[in-house]
Amino acid sequence: MELRQAIAERRSIRKYKPGMTITKDQLADIISCAGEAPTWKNSQTGRYYVALSEEAMNKVREGLPEFNVNNTINACALIITTFEMKRSGFTREGVAENELGDQWGAYDLGLQNENLVLRARDIGYDTLIMGIRDSEVLRANFNIPESQQIVSVIAIGVKEDTVPMPKRKEIDSVMKVF
Repeated sequence: MELRQAIAERRSIRKYKPGMTITKDQLADIISCAGEAPTWKNSQTGRYYVALSEEAMNKVREGLPEFNVNNTINACALIITTFEMKRSGFTREGVAENELGDQWGAYDLGLQNENLVLRARDIGYDTLIMGIRDSEVLRANFNIPESQQIVSVIAIGVKEDTVPMPKRKEIDSVMKVF
């Protein structure tokens, strides 16, 4: 699949086909592509906690509000995304190099997650990035270190229905050329 096609086809999917699966190797490929995104001084701080079994996915669901629990029914896997804090945007001594500080870690993880969802689409899977979650429940259930900021949970599966592209802003309203 061409990149432009993957971008055009990717949607936030809230209803997945039952009975579909994804392999550990496919997930490793998807997350490997995520890791190819650029990061602040090649810091590579993104971390992924992958729930593949139904038991593990239910532990993730304990940290989701009911509407997102419902959005993950029949998902093949749930991925908790985090980044190591005090590294992206910081010197080796832990001093912020500009006013954004740890926001660089979130920025880098966002780039990685974009690669993740596009690679998933590229190989026939669909995704939903969920930012509303209880990080303390997820931290406890998956033994996520305090040094990591939990950012999102990504559901991955095969969409049950076609979802139309939401309206996008006109390019002139978001781009200024000087």
